Amino acid sequence: MASVTKRDYYEVLGVDRAASDDEIKKAFRKLARQHHPDLQGDPQLKKKAEEKFKEANEAYEVLSNEESRKRYDMFGHSAGQQGFGGTEGFDFRQGFGDVFGDIFEDFFGGGRGGRSRPEQGNDLQYNLELSFEEAIEGKEAKLKIPRWEGCDSCKGTGAKSDDAVQQCRGCQGTGQIRLQQGFFSINRACGQCQGTGQIITDPCPTCRGQKRVYRERTLSVTIPAGIDTGMRFRLAREGEHGVNGGPPGDLYVAVAVKPHPVFTRKGTDILVELSLDMVTAALGGKVDVPTLKGKTSVKIPEGTQHDQVLRLKGLGAPALKGRTAGDQLVRVNISIPTKLSAKQRELLTAFAEESGTASKDHEDGLFGKVKNMFE
Repeated sequence: MASVTKRDYYEVLGVDRAASDDEIKKAFRKLARQHHPDLQGDPQLKKKAEEKFKEANEAYEVLSNEESRKRYDMFGHSAGQQGFGGTEGFDFRQGFGDVFGDIFEDFFGGGRGGRSRPEQGNDLQYNLELSFEEAIEGKEAKLKIPRWEGCDSCKGTGAKSDDAVQQCRGCQGTGQIRLQQGFFSINRACGQCQGTGQIITDPCPTCRGQKRVYRERTLSVTIPAGIDTGMRFRLAREGEHGVNGGPPGDLYVAVAVKPHPVFTRKGTDILVELSLDMVTAALGGKVDVPTLKGKTSVKIPEGTQHDQVLRLKGLGAPALKGRTAGDQLVRVNISIPTKLSAKQRELLTAFAEESGTASKDHEDGLFGKVKNMFE
């Protein structure tokens, strides 16, 4: 009797040998939906799908278990002699766990039954724009947050009164009904009461039976000093309220800082551009420099160069964590006069002659260097 060669389990599921457990699970779910026998109308197609379904299940049973996967990686299909593999007596409902339950949901268009569970409210995000100074110094902000909240009138029941809540006749108050599909028999949420087991005969006039109302709430928030664009912080339980007694979500505040006409931020350092005349740059001196705390006098060292950066300790932005603050960086831009008086031209010419940097000598030196390159 000829032997049948099994396909590699990783090949069956269409995953790499280094695939994670989650990737293996997703691959199996996809194949299970595609090849489930109950979804095939043609008997011939149903038979082929059943074989594919069995093959995928066998591969998943081995690769979804850490120990059996290790043995398979070491010994291949021969490891089946040590306790796994084979499709005899195959039961489509065996060995799937939560994966099979997820497939049920896809087939039947709903959950696996039971009363509606508490659902956590949605998280929200508020985009907060701050001025440059507000981000550096911090502030108390008032945020207007539109969100779903539990209805105070009915205390979240959705009914006008206690008498307006009756047991659902469709599911007899269980919140679920039994469905039969092929050889499957499962429970799903009751469509009449949406899985609550109760019917509201007289809805709450405030929320109209929705159990929640949409309103705007004002929150006072402390913005920490030193916050910057792209940062966000979380306010726990300040998101939308949950459903069926579920907890509220969280509120995230995302920060964007407006640009400043004078200052630029680099982490905790603050950069400012200083236009400096060439005389002060050459001889040194003192100039006033703007800072976030007002003007301050800065000593300019003799011989300061263009693009040189001077550092003012502790005048930058405060760090969010820790007590230290950054520095203010002063980048020097040396300005060259475009118009000279006769006296200024005379003095600069004398300076050039004295220092040996007269324009003629400079040109000769430049062209001389170029000439030497080709000799």
